Amino acid sequence: MGGKNKQRTKGNLRPSNSGRAAELLAKEQGTVPGFIGFGTSQSDLGYVPAIQGAEEIDSLVDSDFRMVLRKLSKKDVTTKLKAMQEFGTMCTERDTEIVKGVLPYWPRIFCKISLDHDRRVREATQQAFEKLILKVKKHLAPYLKSLMGYWLMAQCDTYTPAACAAKDAFEAAFPPSKQPEAIAFCKDEITSVLQDHLIKETPDTLSDPQTVAEEEREAKFYRVVTCSLLALKKLLCLLPDNELDSLEEKFKSLLSQNKFWKYGKHSIPQIRSAYFELVSALCERIPQLMKEEASKDCWLHVNAKKSVFPKLSAVIREGGRGLATVIYPYLLPFISKLPQTITDPKLDFFKNFLTSVVAGLSTERIKTSFSECSAVISAFFECLRFIMQQNLGEEEIEEMLVNDQLIPFIDAVLKDPRLQDGQLFNHLAETLSSWETKANVEKDDKTAHSLDKVLLNFWERLSEICVEKINEPEADVKSVSGVSNLLQVLQKPKSSLKSNKKKVGKVRFTDELPESNKENEKCVSSEGENSEGSELMTEPSLTHNCSDLISPLRKKPLEDLVCKLAMMSFNYVNEQKSEQHLRFLSTLLSSFSSTQVFKMLLGDEKWSIVKAKPLEIARLAQKNPAVRFLYQKLIGWLNEDPRKEAGFLVDILYSALHCCDNNMERKYVLDDLIEGDLKWNSILQVIEKACSSSDKHALVTPWLKGEIVGEKLVTLADHLCNKDLESSVSSESYFSERWALLSLVLSQHIKNDYLIGEVYVERIIVKLHETLSKAKELSEAENNDSSVSFICDVAYNYFSSAKGCLLMPSSEDLLLTLFQLCAQSKEKTHLPDFLICKLKNTWLCGVNLLIHQTGNTYKQSTFLCLSALWLKNQVQSSSLDIKSLQVLLSAVDDLLNTLLESDDTNLLGVYIGSVMPSNSEWEKMRQSLPMQWLHRPLLEGRLSLNYECFKTDFKEQDTKKLPSHLCTSALLSKMILVALKKEIVLENNELEKIIAELLYSLQWYEELDNPPIFLTGFCEMLQKMNITYDNLCGLGNTSGLLQLLFNRSMENGTLWSLIIAKLILSRSVSSDEVKRHYRRKEGFFPLTEGNMHTIQSLCPFLSKEDKKEFIAQCIPPLLAWTKEDLCSTNGGFGHLAIFNSCLQTRSIDDGELLHGILKILISWKKDHEDIFLFSCNLSEVSPEILGVNIEIIRFLSLFLKYCSSPLAESEWDFIMCSMLAWLETTSENHALYSVPLIQLFACVSCGLACELSAFFDSATLDTIGNLPVNLISEWKEFFSQGIHSLLLPLLVTVTEESEDTSETSFQNAMLKPMCETLTYIPKDQLLSQKLPSRLVAGQKTNLPEYLQTLLNTLAPLLLYRARPVQIAVYHMLYKLMPELPQYDQDNLKSYGDEEEEPALSPPAALMSLLRTQEDLLENVLGCIPVGQIVTIKPLSEDFCFVLGYLLTWKLILTFFKAASSQLRALYSMYLRKTKSLNKLLYHLFRLMPENPTYAETAIELSNKDPKTFFTEELQLSIRETATLPYHIPHLACSVYHMTLKDLPAMVRLWWNSSEKRVFNIVDRFTSKYVSNVLSFQEISSVQTSTQLFNGMTVKARATTREVMATYTIEDIVIELIIQLPSNYPLGSITVESGKRVGVAVQQWRNWMLQLSTYLTHQNGSIMEGLALWKNNVDKRFEGVEDCMICFSVIHGFNYSLPKKACRTCKKKFHSACLYKWFTSSNKSTCPLCRETFF
Repeated sequence: MGGKNKQRTKGNLRPSNSGRAAELLAKEQGTVPGFIGFGTSQSDLGYVPAIQGAEEIDSLVDSDFRMVLRKLSKKDVTTKLKAMQEFGTMCTERDTEIVKGVLPYWPRIFCKISLDHDRRVREATQQAFEKLILKVKKHLAPYLKSLMGYWLMAQCDTYTPAACAAKDAFEAAFPPSKQPEAIAFCKDEITSVLQDHLIKETPDTLSDPQTVAEEEREAKFYRVVTCSLLALKKLLCLLPDNELDSLEEKFKSLLSQNKFWKYGKHSIPQIRSAYFELVSALCERIPQLMKEEASKDCWLHVNAKKSVFPKLSAVIREGGRGLATVIYPYLLPFISKLPQTITDPKLDFFKNFLTSVVAGLSTERIKTSFSECSAVISAFFECLRFIMQQNLGEEEIEEMLVNDQLIPFIDAVLKDPRLQDGQLFNHLAETLSSWETKANVEKDDKTAHSLDKVLLNFWERLSEICVEKINEPEADVKSVSGVSNLLQVLQKPKSSLKSNKKKVGKVRFTDELPESNKENEKCVSSEGENSEGSELMTEPSLTHNCSDLISPLRKKPLEDLVCKLAMMSFNYVNEQKSEQHLRFLSTLLSSFSSTQVFKMLLGDEKWSIVKAKPLEIARLAQKNPAVRFLYQKLIGWLNEDPRKEAGFLVDILYSALHCCDNNMERKYVLDDLIEGDLKWNSILQVIEKACSSSDKHALVTPWLKGEIVGEKLVTLADHLCNKDLESSVSSESYFSERWALLSLVLSQHIKNDYLIGEVYVERIIVKLHETLSKAKELSEAENNDSSVSFICDVAYNYFSSAKGCLLMPSSEDLLLTLFQLCAQSKEKTHLPDFLICKLKNTWLCGVNLLIHQTGNTYKQSTFLCLSALWLKNQVQSSSLDIKSLQVLLSAVDDLLNTLLESDDTNLLGVYIGSVMPSNSEWEKMRQSLPMQWLHRPLLEGRLSLNYECFKTDFKEQDTKKLPSHLCTSALLSKMILVALKKEIVLENNELEKIIAELLYSLQWYEELDNPPIFLTGFCEMLQKMNITYDNLCGLGNTSGLLQLLFNRSMENGTLWSLIIAKLILSRSVSSDEVKRHYRRKEGFFPLTEGNMHTIQSLCPFLSKEDKKEFIAQCIPPLLAWTKEDLCSTNGGFGHLAIFNSCLQTRSIDDGELLHGILKILISWKKDHEDIFLFSCNLSEVSPEILGVNIEIIRFLSLFLKYCSSPLAESEWDFIMCSMLAWLETTSENHALYSVPLIQLFACVSCGLACELSAFFDSATLDTIGNLPVNLISEWKEFFSQGIHSLLLPLLVTVTEESEDTSETSFQNAMLKPMCETLTYIPKDQLLSQKLPSRLVAGQKTNLPEYLQTLLNTLAPLLLYRARPVQIAVYHMLYKLMPELPQYDQDNLKSYGDEEEEPALSPPAALMSLLRTQEDLLENVLGCIPVGQIVTIKPLSEDFCFVLGYLLTWKLILTFFKAASSQLRALYSMYLRKTKSLNKLLYHLFRLMPENPTYAETAIELSNKDPKTFFTEELQLSIRETATLPYHIPHLACSVYHMTLKDLPAMVRLWWNSSEKRVFNIVDRFTSKYVSNVLSFQEISSVQTSTQLFNGMTVKARATTREVMATYTIEDIVIELIIQLPSNYPLGSITVESGKRVGVAVQQWRNWMLQLSTYLTHQNGSIMEGLALWKNNVDKRFEGVEDCMICFSVIHGFNYSLPKKACRTCKKKFHSACLYKWFTSSNKSTCPLCRETFF
């Protein structure tokens, strides 16, 4: 509109063409035309309001609304849709007054657009309308009449979302109560609109033919017609009754139109459907009007035979086309209304009609639908009975109904079992009953005679078809089944149609509650077919007494038919052994058992006894044909080849038993049969049948309870349980049948009683129990085939069925054994997994039964008592490993969760109480715990001891058995965890006691040095099971726990004290809670071990004031003690120990107090010097004296550490002399280190020496000023010498003798302080040490003997598997390394003129050690790809290997760095030959971390250079273990840094020759982390170098990484610029020329090449390279000629001059160059003159 390319703007004032046309028309006529559609005159549309002129629209309506309304008149669907959505939004958002301005123009727009072709537009219109209604509300009222017709049509829209939106709008406008009123208000307008649409409109009037396609026009028209019809129906339904009369005229005019009636035959289904809905509503709401339209006789208007019956017949033949349940019930009313004129001739009509009905039954749809099948069958019999009733006496019709319809119908159904689900037989029985009743009641002889005749005819014909079905050798299974079902139904006196649509056959015991009728009456689907020979009724034996109730008209023909069929079947069985006929015979006998039938079957056959039978049996057989039949025929059939399913034979047995006079006769018969005639599978089926029917059970109850059956079953149980011991080759089914029999007699109960005698049940269970008890003795393979699985099944069935029966003692024993088998690990029970699973289900079922018994369960139950006792013994026997404990805990968890289901809420608490050990038992278990836990607390000073208590230890043979205390605490914790989850309260503080013992177990584990793997697994198991302190405390009330722990701590000390410290440390207990328990300090004195340990554990958490109070209590007793008192716990030992604990936490800053204690100790030495263990043998010393010495030494160490005030000379003398004397004692008694207190004495002695060494080592000028005169010199000359002369030999001795090398082992505890002390040894003292001579034969060395001995003694200790030793040895050797190269320097001349490339080994002791380490490292790291980072577990064996290897390399590199350039060249040649460096580099790239930055730097440092392992020096501390995980990575980085710095050329050579992947890894890592550090260090070394060159100046530029050297000699000036690469030192160093004055170009190039070669291939710094190069140039200017092989004066590696001259050409060469020339060319000629070189 207005051109495609023109810009359209919002609010454009110029209207479109259509807008202008409307405006023009309005000016001429005064209004905008109000038409909807085309071809309708103005006068006809009075119901559509015409609106005012366009100018008025512009003036009254908001501009935004005006734009939207204009868009709604566009043709484009998208424009309309968006405009309508925008309109709805504006209605919601704008003010009510603005929205009200739109109302006058809305009806015309709504009426048109609500019929729009696009369904989305229609839906949006209704949604927008709802928003408009919600905004304007009652202001819509004036416009309702013009809207309502279209609004109702919109509610009937064929597009459901649009219809729903219209309904929502309608409900928003009118509540349900007001809707009829609103419709009534607009009824005339609505009717007019809808009638116009139905009568006047056409596709072309609703849409413009010029612009809308024909298909679209028709679709719209059909939709509008459909909506109009449905809207009329809605109008009728909504209108109140009193308003209908006023519309009668309008509807009359509508109904008078032929066009309306033609809609019923319309081609569009939707219109037809809507039409019939409207007609239905009209009939319902305005019946008078419709009656006037209805004709008097409909048959006058149609030809029934041509129009009605053919179509009806077609529908019926096709089974109602899916509507059988709707159509067929109306067939009877339909035929009953047919006038006789229509049905003549009757015979043909009814014959065709019924034939059609039967034909409908044969369609597949009907057969598969139970409801439709029932509807057809029901209709057939209803119509049949109706026709028979109407035409009784007309023989042709009677015969036709029976012979041509009923009998063929029955015949068809007998062949197809699916049709039998439609209850045909019940309908037949009901039909016969009605005829029989009528024949008996009817007074009219004619009627009765006719019915008798019909019935007689029926039975004759029925007999024929039944005989036909049975009288075949290969009788059809379905037909035989159908005949038996038919006969059973016909035998019933009354039909079950009314009460039972389709009964579900179910067995129900008399003790069960009867099921509700609703359940019984539920219809089942067609899948629930009757199985072959099955009984339709749940208790068929009831029918035996029903024969008297059956009509005489049915009784005789039915009995005759049964006898005929039974005899026929019997003959087939005898002659052809037909199983099908035998099954049929069984069914007949079950339903029609009588002595006459049995007598007829036996015929003239006489009683013959095969075996000698008891007299009672013989008499019974003579008297009763049924018993005779049983012996003569049935037993033979039962004992023939075992049939898979012989249940029908057992039914015959029951039929025969039913004919006996009383139960005793039946018992005689069955007892006789079980003795020999019946096999086990038959007995099983007899009992199964008895269980399935209460009537059958009543027949055999005396027999089942009898002795013969009981004994027989006990014998059977014995045989089955011992079958493993027999060499039986019987099949699995042989045993499974017998086990099934046992299971049945144990598990089935009738009226809360066992099937067999209770005494026999008990004996059988005892047999099962005995067999289970032997299961543990068998192997797993034997158990796989054993009877355990069967016993499980039997026991499970027994327990799960015994609902009302109390368990007998033997069954509780069985239950206990089942539980025990499940609660023990497979290693003990040898049971396969599937059996364990079965056992678990079985015992859980038994316990479940047990706990639901009434009364005091625990006291009555032997299982609960014995299982609790057994559990207690299991965990206290110390025979469980982790797996066994896990299995036990799992079983206990199952048991307790089952006990929780008990009604007895105290049961679980009582059970836990019975498993709980007594206090004495707990104490015994605590004492049996190995005492290694004490090692760490003693070493760390957390506890003090003055007696030996290390009696128990881990035994080698029990390395996997958990201590009993751990098992018991875990079990009980698990039990209370289950109890607490259910909020069960335990008595006698059991909760606190159990948690305390759990804490004891966990603390014991935590204190162990090297806990075995199985103990670590134990703790992990507790975590997985959520058995933690926090869990237990979170679930229960543990207010008394802390008091309990304090009581035990103060009573016993030791671990109990550590538990309190642990709880405080882990913040599980608040400090305020703890404070309450130590408020009274006096309560801890006099000191006992418990009080002392409690105070020691509390010390780290006490406030200064509290500590001062304790110290105040301790100091007075220290002043005056006798010799004996000094060593006692309540004497000097105990009080000093507490003082040390307080001092250890740095809380004592009182210098005077510390000096005072020191003076007390000095006084002790004066008074009781024999207590001080100076230079004595400790084997005779008591633990008490050892304990007090340890505390004194501890005090002196802490004193040195924390005392800031100066010491007097006498005090220094006391401390240092005592230290040396104690150290001598330590050295002399190294054989006794296995005694814990002596080991501890050695530790603290070495620790004191270490503290003194550290003190003097860190002494500064300031601190020296405060020391006594001569103290430093005395220390250096005497005490330090004394320490190291004792400790270095001791180190050698201890490392040679010790087998256990673990650092964490208590036996090696003294290694740490001893080795740390040795790290302080001065170099001169180390060199002066006189160790036993240790030289190796054939070892090449230039070292003096004493130095070689020192090296040979210490170097192998780098392989020692204890970190302290390795680090101490490294520190000592590190001090020696710079001293060693000078000895090789003295012998350097001997390496110069060899005929091969000269190479010199670094110290042989280190190199032989390195070779050993390389082999070890190859095992650890060899299989790991280079670049894949390996994490070495701290303190593992591999950790020591790697640590020793890296430390050895640090020593070698230190040695290398200390050597001169010439020596370095020789050493590097040796390393290149052995390829040791290559191996090192490969290993380093497996050990260095991907990101070698310090963890904390990522957070705290934001500067440019974060700390890395390359920028920070590694501090190898012996005592500090927190950084152990970083030791190896950091050390590896340190070694790599040293290697790059000191051996750059060799690393470069290795890098260039490595494979591409490794090449890239090395380059990337080095560039990122190392190059910058090394470049900076190299440039810095040039800048700070003090080396001066005569004639050469060197400058460095750090920012550009350049070094500039200027060489000047006379007038010659040479300037060189050395540039370091970004991946220095891997990349080549570039040498560029600067100034060049007075030097030829060729010579210049040679010199540049020489320098470049030196810097690339020599292992040293840039300054060393420049010095070498200058030397070379100097020699050149001095006149020394170049070697003509390497074109250099000085050799690049050995730095020699050309000396070997050719005798012919007189040219001189380097000896190394000549050697290489000769070996590579395979000639011995001069390189220049080619003459033989002499």
